[in-house]
Amino acid sequence: MKISNQDNLEKVMKKTHQNYNLWINNFSLNLNDIWNESSARELNSGIQHKKNSAIVIGGGPSLIKNNHLALLAKSKYDGTIIIVDRVLKKALENGITPEKFKKFYVVSIEPYDGIEKHFDHKIIDKFGKKIKGLFPVISSPKTVSRARKSGIKIHWFHSLIDYNDGEKSFNSITAKIVKAKRGNGLPALQIGGNAGTASWFVSWQILNCVNVALIGINHGWGEDDDPMKIISHGYENPNTQVDKSITKIPFTKIFNPDFNCYCIMDPIYQFYSNALKEFISRSPKWLTTINATEGGSIFGEKIISMKFSEFLEKYQH
Repeated sequence: MKISNQDNLEKVMKKTHQNYNLWINNFSLNLNDIWNESSARELNSGIQHKKNSAIVIGGGPSLIKNNHLALLAKSKYDGTIIIVDRVLKKALENGITPEKFKKFYVVSIEPYDGIEKHFDHKIIDKFGKKIKGLFPVISSPKTVSRARKSGIKIHWFHSLIDYNDGEKSFNSITAKIVKAKRGNGLPALQIGGNAGTASWFVSWQILNCVNVALIGINHGWGEDDDPMKIISHGYENPNTQVDKSITKIPFTKIFNPDFNCYCIMDPIYQFYSNALKEFISRSPKWLTTINATEGGSIFGEKIISMKFSEFLEKYQH
């Protein structure tokens, strides 16, 4: 039987991202804080309204290429802002601050100590008290500690990793341990292997936003991007030891008909893109997902594409 590239991708990404020893270590060190700090569920107002909108900001190449941070900073948008951890410093420096945008969140998902650097900056210390952070129970204690030091309020959640494995799964065991002291436990979120996809889930599952725009979430590269970044996945996460068999999976080039451009996808982005598009296709009818990156690989079923300037004009309140 012929095994598809997608099957290979899923196997490789599972091997790449599953690190039980690290998860157990981090969870154990975080446990007292998990029991005593806020749950991400506390951010859920339970209110859905057709005007509730969010902008999810990832770190893809289109963010700078299309000047989207500057465009947002100059806008009158007053909806929700959700930023992946590695873009937080850059966003603040470009005028995307919680003083201008009151509903301001940062999402982190990785368990590695190196992620601490995304929160280690004086500009984050300046605005931290006005930022709400969402962290999974497997986060590096060093990362959460640095975010906490900056004033960011910590909100915990479970990242769904192996829940399909039943009662013996890491998810099941840790959920029971958390519930031993906080009876209603914590919310559980799919993360799709990256903070951008996790932030999309946060936007509607936690924050009840019904119109969600994606910027900087290309899950792919443009034809004019640096070839060295393309072949190395942009050096995004030096902590992740990617399984060598992923090099056997070919890069692919697809045409985005919505923005009339091509997108080059390395094997990791193929996995991320396929997962996010499947999640969107299965999302509730009341949710509208908008690709405002002006390119990339996120198009298809239940995805609307428009220029970011059009989104800002249409959804500014």
